[in-house]
Amino acid sequence: MTGADALSAIRVQSGWRRALFAIISGAIGTFALAPYHVLPALFVSISAAVLLVDSVAAQSLRGWYRYRAAFAIGWCFGFGWFVAGLWWLGAAFLVEPDQFALLLPLGVLGLPAVLAIFTGLAFMLALSVWSQGPARIAAFAFAFTLIEWVRGHIFTGFPWNMPGMALAGSLTLAQTASLIGAYGLNGLALIIAASPAALFSNGSWLRRATPMLGALVIIGAMTAFGSWRLAQPVPPDVPGAKLRIMQPDVPQDAKFRPHNRDAIMARYFSVSGAPGADTITHYIWPESPFPFLLNRDRQALNDIAAMVGDRAVLVTGAVRTRPALPGEVSNAYFNGVQIVGPHGMLGDHADKVHLVPFGEYLPLADWLEAMGLRTFVPVPGVFTPGEERRGLKIPGLPDASPLICYEAIFPGEVLPQSGERPRWLLNITNDAWFGLTAGPHQHFAQARLRTIEEGLPMVRAANNGISAIIDPYGRVRAMLGLGETGVVDGMLPGAIDPPIFTQMRSIFLILMLGLLGGIAIAGRHFD
Repeated sequence: MTGADALSAIRVQSGWRRALFAIISGAIGTFALAPYHVLPALFVSISAAVLLVDSVAAQSLRGWYRYRAAFAIGWCFGFGWFVAGLWWLGAAFLVEPDQFALLLPLGVLGLPAVLAIFTGLAFMLALSVWSQGPARIAAFAFAFTLIEWVRGHIFTGFPWNMPGMALAGSLTLAQTASLIGAYGLNGLALIIAASPAALFSNGSWLRRATPMLGALVIIGAMTAFGSWRLAQPVPPDVPGAKLRIMQPDVPQDAKFRPHNRDAIMARYFSVSGAPGADTITHYIWPESPFPFLLNRDRQALNDIAAMVGDRAVLVTGAVRTRPALPGEVSNAYFNGVQIVGPHGMLGDHADKVHLVPFGEYLPLADWLEAMGLRTFVPVPGVFTPGEERRGLKIPGLPDASPLICYEAIFPGEVLPQSGERPRWLLNITNDAWFGLTAGPHQHFAQARLRTIEEGLPMVRAANNGISAIIDPYGRVRAMLGLGETGVVDGMLPGAIDPPIFTQMRSIFLILMLGLLGGIAIAGRHFD
């Protein structure tokens, strides 16, 4: 099939058919992500996206009309991608169906419609540096990578399900993130997956095949580097520490009911007391597991003291409160992590810095509250974010960097803003809101990629899964799957020296964008 034939197949008479093609193409790509990991789906999806931009570029439109057409078809592609990749958000609206079920379309369709704006902007930007030859692969990768970075930062950021996560499904290929981070990995994924579209170009066979040959070289280099890195010596485990992660799998609709307090606590103690408890030095419980304020409940602290005795420590998620400061109208509530030591003594704590919009606070709160909306997590008022990310001091362990829930999805933003580099990442989360869907698998995949970027092990405690101990190369030492009840026991892996990404951060991403943008612009002059 020639380039003209391919474009004719896409540029159909009726605009709605091309829009439907774009939506389906976007949806197909999400099957390359967790939990499916069907990598060829990304090639189909991204190559189709390139041909969709081709179809706009080939139309006899001028000025703003060209860019409006590119935005529209890009929005359709993004809508398909995000609906297929984020459909599981609807489960959260059914936890309390009497209050939220009618709003389900906002999560399943409304959020994808907003996120698809970024994809539309990527198509517009790509069109501005588009050419008819193979250089348009660089133009597409440049525009999409840049806009995905914007999506990960603007309006608090939401870098969920970037195309680069398809490569993160391979532990060997994922090691490249130690050099260039998730956004750089995203750029490489786009170059590789878009390369087949270059076959539908003008020019000689060799010229059209050049991007695919380049993609094979990139994959080969990534494989060689990843294999070498995974063959490096494994650092020794932290001595004298035996961890137990408790995964209770408490249904979300029962969790925050105060009258379930005793039953929930009994479940926690029963699961945590599995055989081998006499050797445990550190118990780790997931995010906000209590239907009460731990720092205000002496009986709960006494019960925890009886579990840990004088030899162990509990590291647990917990909502805490403090009295209102001057100028505040009510007490402040924080979603955080709390240390409970022997005799039920409260130790260090850390508060969540990056709150979840609509889950923990309402954007445009005055307007939305007037419409009767509230956050999913029921607290008196809204959560207050922590002032800054800081290390967590845990007796008997090196300092940790606490990541509460989706704080683990932000590349380059998981370490304290000051002080010494921590020696491990602690991710506590509660994905029971989303049941047995793809969401918790996607969350786990993104959290695991942080270990590779930072060269730090991770201990992850999730209410309904996936809980795990992960080494600094992203290898899972031990885990408990989604929807299971039990414990994960193990040692804390040691850290490795800071990878290049932790030292350079965005430098390689900037260089990549400059190179791709230069190729794209040069391609326009050689057409």
